Amino acid sequence: MSTPHNRAAKGDFAKTVLMPGDPLRAKFIAETFLENPRLVTDVRGMLGYTGTFQGRPVSVMGSGMGMPSIGIYSYELYSQYGVENIIRIGSAGSYSEKAKIFDVVLATGAVSESNYALTQSGDPDTVQLPSPELNAALRASAQAQGIPLTEGNIHSSDVFYREDDGQRPTYWEKLRDEQGCLCVEMESFALFHNAKVLGKRAACLLTISDSFVSPEITTPEQRQTSFTDMMKVALGAGQYLEGTL
Repeated sequence: MSTPHNRAAKGDFAKTVLMPGDPLRAKFIAETFLENPRLVTDVRGMLGYTGTFQGRPVSVMGSGMGMPSIGIYSYELYSQYGVENIIRIGSAGSYSEKAKIFDVVLATGAVSESNYALTQSGDPDTVQLPSPELNAALRASAQAQGIPLTEGNIHSSDVFYREDDGQRPTYWEKLRDEQGCLCVEMESFALFHNAKVLGKRAACLLTISDSFVSPEITTPEQRQTSFTDMMKVALGAGQYLEGTL
């Protein structure tokens, strides 16, 4: 079994998949944390691995950047490979002093101007929600490891380089103040929507890599390999999902 975007065979993916945007981050996670990882797909350079973590099967696969990309990969994992849980682990730009560089954010909702959900299934909702069960497992994992989480809505944007229209407050200040968005990324709205329409589970952990309210910024190398708290929380969630599949 394969798709135009994935060469894995049926059964190659675990029920739970961690999904960073960067395929090299997927490679780093597999080689650093998984026991006996094996490469199961590399079509278009989008690397996917399956191994075990503390004796439990887990997979990790890149999603690429933006909603169209994660929309394809997550839909196929859910619908054709039997995946039940996808945990996005990504980077984000902070809109708020509540979310500082290297903080780990757990998304409680993804707010977007995107037409992804409307086009995909006719869903007009501008806020897509994660799985309560997955979020509960991630909270339990973080608490057990002593890793603090900052929780709130996030903004899923279709546009990375957005022109300033000169209006004040800015678009991101409105998203922060009116809809409680802590930070911005580009994928979770589509992931959450796919999980909803397919009866699956999705969640999102983000590490703050840069900020609209602070001059600090991380390097590409840090974004690829140094977001280990987020990775540990996601990997540790497996023990709290047993019996819920």
